[in-house]
Parts: sequence; C-alpha cells; structure tokens
Amino acid sequence: MRPLHPIDFIFLNLEKRQQPMHVGGLFLFEIPEHAPSTFIQDLVADIRNSKSIPVPPFNNLLNGFFWDEDEEFDIDHHFRHIALPHPGRIRELLVYISQEHSALIDRAKPLWTCHIIEGIEGNRFAMYFKIHHAMIDGVAGMRLVEKSFSKDPNAKTIIPPWCVEGKRSQRFKEPKISKVKKILSALKGQVEAAPKVTQELFQTVFKEMGKNPDYVSSFQAPSSLFNQRVSSSRRFAAQSFELDRFRNISKALGVTINDVVLAVCSGALRDYLITQDALPKKPLIAMVPASLRDDDSDMSNRITMILANLGTHKELPEERLEIIRRSVQNSKTRFKRMNSDQILNYSAFVYGLAGLNIASGMMPKRQAFNVIISNVPGPREPLYWNGAKLDALYPASIVLDGQALNITMTSYLDKLEVGLTGCRKSLPKLQNLLTHLENEIQKFEQLIAEKEPKKDAANETTDVKPSKPTTHTKPVLVEPPEIQKPA
Repeated sequence: MRPLHPIDFIFLNLEKRQQPMHVGGLFLFEIPEHAPSTFIQDLVADIRNSKSIPVPPFNNLLNGFFWDEDEEFDIDHHFRHIALPHPGRIRELLVYISQEHSALIDRAKPLWTCHIIEGIEGNRFAMYFKIHHAMIDGVAGMRLVEKSFSKDPNAKTIIPPWCVEGKRSQRFKEPKISKVKKILSALKGQVEAAPKVTQELFQTVFKEMGKNPDYVSSFQAPSSLFNQRVSSSRRFAAQSFELDRFRNISKALGVTINDVVLAVCSGALRDYLITQDALPKKPLIAMVPASLRDDDSDMSNRITMILANLGTHKELPEERLEIIRRSVQNSKTRFKRMNSDQILNYSAFVYGLAGLNIASGMMPKRQAFNVIISNVPGPREPLYWNGAKLDALYPASIVLDGQALNITMTSYLDKLEVGLTGCRKSLPKLQNLLTHLENEIQKFEQLIAEKEPKKDAANETTDVKPSKPTTHTKPVLVEPPEIQKPA
C-alpha cells in the first residue's frame, strides 16, 4: 500500500460524470496475410489464458487515500472482445470508441480497460486501451502498451500490456532510502532555482508583458466555442497524415516541423469556427506541452507549457505561420536561459492561476488558452503483435470544463497520427476538423508551388520545373465529410 501522489489526488478529484479523467489509445492492426480465420479468437484466448500477473500500475486498486494491490484481479472485468457489425466501417469504429471514451471507469477495480475489436474493413482489427490519468499519463501509458509489441513480424509470444514491467513499476520496488534521497535532491533543486526564477519573473513583468508583441500571456485568450462547460458525451475522430508533407513545408519555408503542425491546426480551427459562425476577432491561444526531461525516465511530470499565438485573426496561412513561429520562439528563448527546475518554478508562478481555474472550473469561459495541441514523437520502426502489423496508433485524451477540445498527435513510422477528442454537445461536426486539416496542408503545398517559379526566375534557371503539391496516399482513417457551409 502506498499513499496517493498529490497529482494522483488532483486527477481523481477533478473527475465527475461529465468530466472523465482517463486517457486512451486506439491501435489499428493488419491481420497477417496467411493467418487462419481464427486468428483473432486465438489471440483473445491466449490473452485470457495468460498466467502473467499484472504489474503496477495495472494492479493498483484505489483504497481511500492509498493505492492498494488488487488481490482478486478479474481479467473479465478489464478485458473485452467485441465485433463491429458488418461491414465494419471506420465510422462504426469511431462511434464505438467515442462511446467507450465517454464512460467512467469503475473505481472498485484497477482503473483501466482493454478492448479487442474485430470485423473492421480492410482485414484489420483494433485494440482500444484506456487508463485513468491518476495511474499514469497518456504518453507513458501508450509507451507501456507498445512494449507488449515486437519489432519481429515472426514473434508469436503474447504479452498482455498490463503485464509489461515499465520503469514506474520498477520504481515502486525501490528501497525507501533511495526514494528519500530523490525527494531531498528535488527539494534542493527547487531552492537553488529561486534566484534565477525571480530574475526571469522580473523580466517577464517589466519587459515582456504588454511591450513585446511576441510574448503570449495567460490573460489574452479570447472567449471561444472551445471554452465552455462540457457534457459527458465525447466525440473521437482520428486520421493519419504523411510526415513528409510537413517536412517539405518546413524545409521550403525555413521553419520547424512543429511550427508547421501548429500552423496547420490554426488554419483548420479557423475554418471550423467560420463554419459555425463563431470565429473570435482576437487570435486563439494554444497550450503546447513541452517536455523538460533530459533522460529516459518516466518519473513524475517533467513538463511545462508554451502558449502559442495561433494567429487565427489572419486570413493568409503564411501570416499565421510567422505569428506562431515568433510566439513559440519567444518562449523557447526564455526557457533556454533556465534549467528544468527553474522552468518548473517559473511556470508555477506564471500559470498557477490558470491551473487553479482549470482545476476548479469556476470560470469556464475565462481561460488562459483556448485549445491544447500536443505533439509527441512515437516509434520509428514497424511494430507487430503476434505477427499482426501495427498500422496506426491514435491517442485519445481528456477534455474539461472550459476546454472542450483536445488535439493530440504522435508520429509512427512516416506518418503523423492525429487524435481529436471533443465534447459532442459543445462542438458539432467535430470530424470536419480532419477535412480542414487536410485542406490547410494543401494550402501550404500550393503556397510552396507558387513560390518556386519566382525563385527559379531570380536565379535565371529555366531547366527546373516548379514542383506540385505532395501527392499523398489514402489516409488510414477517414470519415465521409460533413462540411457545413458558412451562414
């Protein structure tokens, strides 16, 4: 038995019926070409018959203010096997995930569930895994699930994700003296950070706020459609985009890939709000989580946030991109002057009130930012599960009162996997954002194509033809568009 961490306690207390606090992942697999017709049934049977014992945090049971070990682990409570009705379209898959992501996890058992979903068109099946944020963060959770996969397409060993021992489960076995040393070291780092944090706070207040147009404060996000109270119903939409398209845009325009990702999201959000006749006059502000981890550990939460001006008040994509680039660079420059402890302390002072408002939900229409946009690197090599190739993985996240939309992305192989999680009641036609994302990528590709002839003329070269926008393959996930015309 171990006491709840303060962050665990916060996530548990934030949860209410209309505000589930779990994160999840949708993993899409290709059934091997010559697999028997009983492939999925055999996979499910192997998992059910596995004698492996769940490891922390998957065997942790909530017991008051403590995490206890579940002595009566029931696989049937956590593991489900369902089949989509014929013809098993992506639409039905996403509807099922949306419904499951809306449901609270039973607190009488360890706070996670795993679903194997068969009958998906294209000879595919899926795994949907969800786990409470109090037990683990979303990225670490997906990484643990990935560890049950193999890089070998011929590997047949089935390791259930809840039996994969990660660094967090190993940390629970550390002797108390090691834990005390880490706590004392962390406290020392916090004390030593104070002088530099004070200096940076002084510069922020007296030199940046209201004077530097690239500085984004926690007081300038406008009220928007995305900032209202949420219902219990969720909508999950997902799609894959080729990473090379973002790389080409990044290289041609001399910006980072993350800048391009934010700019594409900016244009998509702008177009979506226009169709809803709800575009604010002031630019939307995005909260972009930034990792401060300088090792490969998964201990505690070592992240801060960058507030990015999305420039949604500008019509031209290149103008929005420049605004985004400058606002993000402003934060990066500031953080480069500090170490991770100093950044964490600085962020606590600057964004403390914003965090308190999100936690309390007291003023859902007065937010420090309008939307969360997270982009996390993923596996670069193909993964397999009992010979089935992992085709795509899509993160599903949390929405809160005042934050009705969450855009989470991860890379896999040569793709950018995008997962949209939103309140179904607050954000109608959420899946249209996928179409808007594609349209915005094409706008940038067209912009590049139009610039290239001018560059060739300036260099007096006539033997190079202007390139066309990148040709892309059919997305792994796609829903029929339901774009609404502006009123």
